Amino acid sequence: MRHTTTKLKAALSGLTLVAAAALPMASTPATAVPTAPAISAEATAAAKPVPTLGYSTQALKTLPIDFQYQQTGYWCGPAATRIALSARISPPSQQQLANELPTTTNGTDWIGQVTRVLNNHLGTGWYETKEMPNDPPTQAQRDLLWRDVTLDIDNNYPIVANIVAPASNHPPGYPNYTIYHYFTVIGYDSSDMTVLIADPAGFAPTATYWLTFNQLATLIPPKGYSA
Repeated sequence: MRHTTTKLKAALSGLTLVAAAALPMASTPATAVPTAPAISAEATAAAKPVPTLGYSTQALKTLPIDFQYQQTGYWCGPAATRIALSARISPPSQQQLANELPTTTNGTDWIGQVTRVLNNHLGTGWYETKEMPNDPPTQAQRDLLWRDVTLDIDNNYPIVANIVAPASNHPPGYPNYTIYHYFTVIGYDSSDMTVLIADPAGFAPTATYWLTFNQLATLIPPKGYSA
């Protein structure tokens, strides 16, 4: 008769334990915990309160302007230009600026026309035309845009941007198709990389609203801006 050694008994006990561990264990069915839907950075920016224009902190600066909505469906260029000028001078009418740009029923052809009119009225060479042909923009173009936003706003020069907004990348309130447009950047907040927009279109529920800097950078190509 063979005797089971202590070592073999231990091994057999181990196998029993392993086999028992391999058996399915009865458990209480998991209860799904509802989670709040993710909120995009763009939605968060759009919901951010707009301070009184002219308000500034160490990280945030906004410019006081004389806002007007565009007076025709194709005068966004003149209206955005007028908003920019109003931060520094008593601006001319949208009609006068439409004549000077010049703007037709097809709109304002090129951001360089805005640059010329801004400098003419302010008697300066501050504004330059910055093209952003790459879509998506390069990191160098993004870096230059942020530098221009902060430098211009710090010196009381709003930026006029020519944008192309497809249905997949819209500022708040825009209709569900591609929009070719001009609006004015009148502030920034470096604490969360947002920019304050004065938008003459009237699509948004408010005349001014915040965008993420990233969204601004993706809206401008393949057009450009005056800064």
